Amino acid sequence: MRAAPNSVRRDPAASTDRRRHQRVKVNLLGRCMLEDRREFACQIVDMSPGGAAVMIPAVARIGERVVAYMDHVGRIEGRVVRLLDGGFAMSLSISERKRDKLANQLTWLANRNLLNLPEDRRHERFSPRNPFSKLVLTDGTEYKCRIIDVSPSGAAVHIDRRLEVGTPVILGVMRGRVVRNFDEGVAIEFSVVHEVETLRNFFS
Repeated sequence: MRAAPNSVRRDPAASTDRRRHQRVKVNLLGRCMLEDRREFACQIVDMSPGGAAVMIPAVARIGERVVAYMDHVGRIEGRVVRLLDGGFAMSLSISERKRDKLANQLTWLANRNLLNLPEDRRHERFSPRNPFSKLVLTDGTEYKCRIIDVSPSGAAVHIDRRLEVGTPVILGVMRGRVVRNFDEGVAIEFSVVHEVETLRNFFS
């Protein structure tokens, strides 16, 4: 039977991903390289072991191969299967071992969000001897700031402006994102958990 002229062609990989894998809402920052080798800062807003929704300030094409390096999950690669407003959905080309590992990482990320762990105060916090630093946005804009306190997972920073929650930033050389605004400035969650000694040496 001939398909109706206006029928929508569905991507089988995307449909399989929706059936087999539960997608988790996340907020992962990183960098994405398109097939023409251009690189852009990007953000994954939902993900499963089979695919991801990527927000990126560039236009991709269906079937294009992409490689991304993302906080918490590392290197991923695959192909664009659907275009979204402000980005695209991609299927992941990974081994079964990597897929199982990613499933565990996504479970951890989902539980972390439910437990509100970005605001977790279990890590030791201290005020650095040299509190003055700079906060850099992805477009290269720099702001002078003063570190109120810092821990292996994040920092509270005095800055004379408000930044949108989720904004990617670099504090000194520590990459992270804004997770909260307060009267004096912003709270930042680092992309990775650092050793206390590393922080003390850097912010000395």
